[in-house]
Amino acid sequence: MWPILRLRRRALSHRDRLMHLKRIGIFGGTFDPFHLGHFLVARAAIEEANLERLFLVPAARSPFKPEGKSTDDSRRLKWLRLALQGETNCSVDTQELKRGGVSFAIDTVTAYHDAFPQAQLFYLIGADHVPTLYQWREASQLARLVTFLIVPRPGQQPTALKEPFLGQFLKGFPLGVSSSIIRDRIRRGFPISGLVHPKVEEDIVNCPISG
Repeated sequence: MWPILRLRRRALSHRDRLMHLKRIGIFGGTFDPFHLGHFLVARAAIEEANLERLFLVPAARSPFKPEGKSTDDSRRLKWLRLALQGETNCSVDTQELKRGGVSFAIDTVTAYHDAFPQAQLFYLIGADHVPTLYQWREASQLARLVTFLIVPRPGQQPTALKEPFLGQFLKGFPLGVSSSIIRDRIRRGFPISGLVHPKVEEDIVNCPISG
């Protein structure tokens, strides 16, 4: 079982706790499936950026894979919730699935800015996206609303952020595993133990997915 990410208990209701958050992280992705690499990225972000809450936001359709076919929304959402059971400083947000269509960062970030105007927002991205950030939809507005937390890629030299973007590179837990690698192992009949949460593995074994 993966270690639990702990959040200090407060004598406030759940709703009040959310409204008083000052440092919020947003972690988007297809999560197809959610795996150990995602979990370790979440831990590094929480610890290194001192996040009070990290929201994981499964995409309806990634702008980086507009024609890509992903596992159905309900299944990806189920895996995410299974993997995060007991993780009290992580929450799953379904807003992009509810909106449908291509999931753009600016739409999600704007929703968080409106809901938590008092909070500093952090947005997680892979280091490979840094060179093309200026091409993202409403990039200048995005730069005003968030600080980027940049996830290193094993064996890749990081590219420095350029103005107007602000951010920090995470140091912890780079892992050379991806959802596509896991899907390929499933297709080839290889084990995925240790790469996904045990409950996610059990669900995939009981109801296999296509590669």
